[in-house]
Amino acid sequence: MRTSIRQLAVAGVLALLMIPVTAAPSFGRATGEPVLSVRGTGPYRIGVTLDRLTAAGLVTDVWSYPGCDDVVDSGATGEWAGVILLRFRAGRLAEIGTATVPPRSPAGAAVGMSFAELEEVYGQHGELIRSDDGRTGYLVRIGQRVELFTDHPIRPGVGYFQVGPAHFVERTFRTGAAC
Repeated sequence: MRTSIRQLAVAGVLALLMIPVTAAPSFGRATGEPVLSVRGTGPYRIGVTLDRLTAAGLVTDVWSYPGCDDVVDSGATGEWAGVILLRFRAGRLAEIGTATVPPRSPAGAAVGMSFAELEEVYGQHGELIRSDDGRTGYLVRIGQRVELFTDHPIRPGVGYFQVGPAHFVERTFRTGAAC
């Protein structure tokens, strides 16, 4: 069977589409549970428009972020209802967060772990950070996006896990303001 140039070109494009967003190290996958990665989870992909998710019936209860005209939050529907919170900036999904287990990160990290456990999971790929108001977070950079695990107000360890573009997620955590 003879392969045409067009078939090779199509195969090449398809192969390129399967390349990960970054060349970050692979930490392994949590098996059997939903995974929240820097790309998103399920139909909730970082960068998708609020209009598209609304038209598909995938968001509920949209509310404004205090003091920010271009930032809104919403809940998810279906299997993700009560599991993830969505934050949109300028009409595009900029952050997904959860206070539940599952989901886990691709490395297997999740809400409820201690910061020491996160350091065991990520090693030199993550770092402890502090917000301007003294909160603790554990930041994992993956290209221009991040996984951020933040403290819990009444118990030790991780109380919230979020993903999205580094410039947005990290700044929001450090300053306490989404805009």
